[in-house]
Amino acid sequence: MKKLFSVILALFAVCGLLAFGAKQLQTTSGSTGKKVLNLYTWGDYIDPSLLTKFQKQTGYHVNVETFDSNEAMFTKIKQGGTSYDLTVPSDYMIEKMKKAHLLLPLDKSKLTGMHNYDPRFMNLDFDRHNKYSVPYFWGTLGIIYNDKYVKPGSIQHWNDLWEKRYKNKVMLIDSARDVMGFALASMNQSMNTTDPATLLAARNKLNRLSPNVKAVVADEIKMYMIQNEAAVAVDWSGEASEMLDENSHLHYVVPSEGSNLWFDNLVIPKTAKHFKAIYAFLNFMSEPKNAAQNAEYIGYATPNKRAKARLPKSIRNDRQFYPDSQTIKHLQIYKDLSPAKVGLYNDRYLEFKMHH
Repeated sequence: MKKLFSVILALFAVCGLLAFGAKQLQTTSGSTGKKVLNLYTWGDYIDPSLLTKFQKQTGYHVNVETFDSNEAMFTKIKQGGTSYDLTVPSDYMIEKMKKAHLLLPLDKSKLTGMHNYDPRFMNLDFDRHNKYSVPYFWGTLGIIYNDKYVKPGSIQHWNDLWEKRYKNKVMLIDSARDVMGFALASMNQSMNTTDPATLLAARNKLNRLSPNVKAVVADEIKMYMIQNEAAVAVDWSGEASEMLDENSHLHYVVPSEGSNLWFDNLVIPKTAKHFKAIYAFLNFMSEPKNAAQNAEYIGYATPNKRAKARLPKSIRNDRQFYPDSQTIKHLQIYKDLSPAKVGLYNDRYLEFKMHH
């Protein structure tokens, strides 16, 4: 009898552990409760006070889980077993997710704020007619420099980075597509080229940049630039905005010959379950007041034209982060490339890093 009792106890214990495990899995991969919204996004990519405001207005609790790359997000959603309602991929990844049948089309009849968005940032190649996505933030790839070490205005173009006076002074973001991209732009080539000879020429040009490269890093760029430990860096506009907020000696330049124009948009993964919450949130974030608050908190450019009008003049008129239409004409959006072509970019980039 004692033995039977012990077996029963053991079974209860196992059941308890399984239930706990299931609860933990639910917590990390999205809750399935009725009054929730499961948001899968980049780290620190929404003002927390807006989440509180949304919950008070609608009664929906927002569960936030974060990712650190488009590829990590894509893999997790593709593997299944999640219940994310919304996620925030970049332009080329939206294209890739469409091809993989991982997205649900938007029900435009339930969206109330699409008229608030700047037409320049709608109906783009990666999502024609915005069938799947709502714009969230946009930005550029550019050059940050410190006027304690660099004469103001002396860096305006990608080719300036190759000047001998910047020996061991340039920090690069550790991103194959972006580093290869600015090398291609400096050669007046497409940032989406898949021509092997052109990519090889870009790598060779990057090899000639090596003496000027202080380091190829990720988030560490912010620390180096804010603390005046580096003179020049190549990074994204959102990161640059944070740096400039912390150090008045820093400036951001988008080379006029061309650079990357990127977009992060809200989309509905095929795993979504809470559709009332989804459309409530999309409409909430499309309201100019909320979008403006979010843009001020994050520091990235808002595609919501009515939200931009609410921003302080010092922000909305800042050509470093809201470049004029003439500059935007020369910017290029990354296209989704085949795995083989992405591999070609990665190979040439790794060869450059090894050379450096």
